Amino acid sequence: MTQIGERESQVDKTAIRNAATVIVVRDGDSDDPRVLMGQRGAKAAFMPNKFVFPGGAMDAGDREIALGGDIAEPCRGRLQADGGADVWRALCVAAARELWEETGLILGQRGTWDDAVPDDWQSFAATGHLPDASALTFVFRALTPPGRPRRFDARFFLVEAEALVGDLDDFSRASDELSHLQWIPLSQVRSFDLPFITEVVLAEVTANLRSETPPESTPFFRNDDEESLFLRLHGRPMSRAD
Repeated sequence: MTQIGERESQVDKTAIRNAATVIVVRDGDSDDPRVLMGQRGAKAAFMPNKFVFPGGAMDAGDREIALGGDIAEPCRGRLQADGGADVWRALCVAAARELWEETGLILGQRGTWDDAVPDDWQSFAATGHLPDASALTFVFRALTPPGRPRRFDARFFLVEAEALVGDLDDFSRASDELSHLQWIPLSQVRSFDLPFITEVVLAEVTANLRSETPPESTPFFRNDDEESLFLRLHGRPMSRAD
């Protein structure tokens, strides 16, 4: 597998990069669902020591990987409309890859690879699976604020843990990108050291899990050189008065 640090050395770290983050929810129908999170290292350039969801930057090679199943509508259309017309499928591939690399859990379906398997997909392919986005839901988009050592145009995807393959408590195949991987009850998650945007996303996810009606749009938190604002939140467009 290609090392993550090696991949990063080949890209412009100052540019805004497309990224995928995966929110895995376990026991979503219970009174206190759990989410999968881990802690970033103290020496990490981006969000050191913070507890975060699995995820990371989209690689150029993610465009070349075939999916066993595409993300469903309306999420596909929302991804395409939200600046992802050329990369929506690659973002879904990145979600499956990052989840595998950082947790060792498989978002995929049984299948064989028709083409040569890239180095950073060798271990995933060896499990006998193809990445599969059909269980993903596009739930949030956020741009990293200016001035940070890394900037991402991150799309957050939600997936029910029951859609994953394998033992949900076995993280033995995970890389060392995240430590202390664990299932955290939503009632306790805010006692952890979380990034601001993660707290916002968790609030949205919690509200959606309790609602019988899906949101009409995907929330978007934009940070650029001119302003930082929520363009959409709680399933509706935001005015400046909000």
